Amino acid sequence: MADFNPRTRFFPFALLAVFLAVLAGCNPQPPSALGPGHGPGSVTPVNVALLVPSESGDRRQDMLAESLVQAAQLAIADFGDGAQIDLRVYPTAGNPETAVQAVRQAAEDGANIILGPLFSNATIAVSQEAARNNLNVLSFSNNPEVAGGNVYVLGISFQNTANQLIAHASSQGLSRIAVVAAQNQAGRLAAGAVATAAVINGARVVGVATYELTATGAIDAMPIIRRTVAESLPDAVVIDADSAGALPIFAEMLPGPGTDEISMPEDIQYIGLTRWDIPKATLRHEGLQGGWFALPDPGLYDAFVVRFHNAYGKRPHILAGLAYDGIQLIGTLAQSSAPDTLSARRLTRAEGFVGVNGAFRLRPDGTVVRRLAIAEVRDGWIEIIDPAELPSGGATRAGS
Repeated sequence: MADFNPRTRFFPFALLAVFLAVLAGCNPQPPSALGPGHGPGSVTPVNVALLVPSESGDRRQDMLAESLVQAAQLAIADFGDGAQIDLRVYPTAGNPETAVQAVRQAAEDGANIILGPLFSNATIAVSQEAARNNLNVLSFSNNPEVAGGNVYVLGISFQNTANQLIAHASSQGLSRIAVVAAQNQAGRLAAGAVATAAVINGARVVGVATYELTATGAIDAMPIIRRTVAESLPDAVVIDADSAGALPIFAEMLPGPGTDEISMPEDIQYIGLTRWDIPKATLRHEGLQGGWFALPDPGLYDAFVVRFHNAYGKRPHILAGLAYDGIQLIGTLAQSSAPDTLSARRLTRAEGFVGVNGAFRLRPDGTVVRRLAIAEVRDGWIEIIDPAELPSGGATRAGS
C-alpha cells in the first residue's frame, strides 16, 4: 500500500509508475501513461470517438464539453510516443438521438472505442448502436444501472462512495446507520447504495427519512427527519444532498437542539454521500464540522488541476478528470501489441489502472471500483483520515 500525506497539495505524476506496480500486486508493469518517458515496444494505433454534450445551446454544457475534450487531449499529449491515439470529437447536444447518430458516424469513421457520452439516457441509447458495430463504450455516467454488456461507466457511483464510507464507519465502531435521501431516482439509488454497503460491511440501516428536492421540501421535512434520527438512535447519519441543493439547510437545521423539542443523539457522526468541498465555502458551515465525505485522491487530482491550468489557463470542470482517466485506460492498453487491445478481458484486467481520480478497475458487469479518500471537515478545511491507498491486485476494502 502507498502512504499519502493528507496535507500534500501536489503529487508528482512520475510516481504513478510506482503506483501501477503496487496496483498489480507488486509485479512490475509498463510505465503509466500519465507522464513522459516510456519503454520500448510496439503499440497498437487506436481511434477514439469522444462524445461530449456540446452544441446544445446550454453554455454550461458547452463549457463542460470543452473541458472534457481538453482533458482528453492533455492525456494524449502525456503519452508522447508511448501510444498512438487518434481522437475525434462528436457533439451530442446532450440528447440521446444525436448521441446515436454520433456513434453511427464514429463507426463509419473507423472508431475502435467510444469514450462518453455523459448522460445516462444517452448512454442507454448508444449502447445498441455501438454493439452492432462491435464497439465498447466507456461512459462518463455514474449510474450503475446503465452498465453492462458493452457499456462500462467511469463516473463515481453512490455504491462506490457508500461502500467506502460505510466500511470506514464500521471500522470505527459505527454500525447503526440512518439515511436521509431525496424523493427522486437519485435519492432511491443513494438509499439503496447505503443499504447494500451496510450489509457488505456488517452495519445496519436503522432509519430512512426522505425529503422533496426543493428548499421548501427540505425545510418541511425537517421535523420528520429529526424525529426519525432521534427515534432510531443511529451511530451515524448518511445525507444525500449537495451544496447546490439541501445540504446547507441540513447543515443548519439537522444538528443541535432545533425548535421542535426533539433531542438528537449526542456524538452522532454525519456523513455525506456527495462532495462537501464544492464549492469550498460549503466547508465553513458549522453543522458540517466533524462530518465525513469521500473524494478522489487529492494529491493526484490537485496535480491534474495544476497541469490543466498550465496548459489551458483555467481550472478543469470537476468531471474533466473522467475524460483523462478514459484516455489513460485506452492508452495504457494500446501500449501492448495484443490483438484484443480493447476487448472486455483487457478492459477489466485485475490490476486496473491509475488516473487523476486515483486507482480504478472496471468490473465485468460494467461498473467501476474506485479507491476514494475519506475526509473530515475541521475548522472549514478538510483532513484526510483514510487515504486513497491503492488496492493490491485489484481488490478493494469493500464492495469489490
